[in-house]
Amino acid sequence: TEIYGATLVRISGNYDQVNRLCSEVAQKYSWGIVNVNLRSYYSEGSKTFGYEVAEQLDWRLPQNLVVPMAGGSLITKIQKAFHELKTLGWVEPAATKFFGAQATGCSPITTAAKKGTTEITPQKPNTIAKSLAIGNPADGFYAVKTILGSGGAGEDVSDEEIIAGIRLLAESEGIFTETAGGVTVSVARKLIAQGRLSPDESIVLAITGNGLKTVAALNGRFGGGQVIRPKLADFEEHFLKLAAARA
Repeated sequence: TEIYGATLVRISGNYDQVNRLCSEVAQKYSWGIVNVNLRSYYSEGSKTFGYEVAEQLDWRLPQNLVVPMAGGSLITKIQKAFHELKTLGWVEPAATKFFGAQATGCSPITTAAKKGTTEITPQKPNTIAKSLAIGNPADGFYAVKTILGSGGAGEDVSDEEIIAGIRLLAESEGIFTETAGGVTVSVARKLIAQGRLSPDESIVLAITGNGLKTVAALNGRFGGGQVIRPKLADFEEHFLKLAAARA
């Protein structure tokens, strides 16, 4: 932030409290607001995610889409993008089921979806998925409507499952995602295990951020590697131990 010449002010509070303060400041002083969750430009701009999905699928819509949720805007705007493409006749009018993904430590939208209600009960966030830690989502009502109206579902996963999802995507696809992507991957695995997602159908997972954003979440969760001397004998000894342990 400061590299661009901005004045940085740190707030002692959570995501929801900072959003609220920004709204109050912008309203009182007639300032513009750049927070992505509170700008109509972001909401409309995020439709391009849906356009790109259709384009990369050769102008077809996926049968299933799993999307991480914070404020709940993205999942609704992808649905809007698909609707616009169908209206323009660019894609066949196929139905897509939308599945919302959250961390268990901050899951107000998926909790409501599981209950079959659009009434959102705010939660106090407690999860490593900081980019999804919005306990009182502004678009929660619309996100639940999108999920249930499409025949989809909401699901959430623990912090340990989030890390497992990050690792699975890195090992299998060579993609290092942030914690939000780990949420998406692990929720998809859970939905498949529940029989709600079929491996025989097309499934798109929304991986919305690079892993370098949330490296702190991985601290202490991996060994870090053993230090050896720069000698061939030391390497061979260490390699044999690793091979024996994995045998």
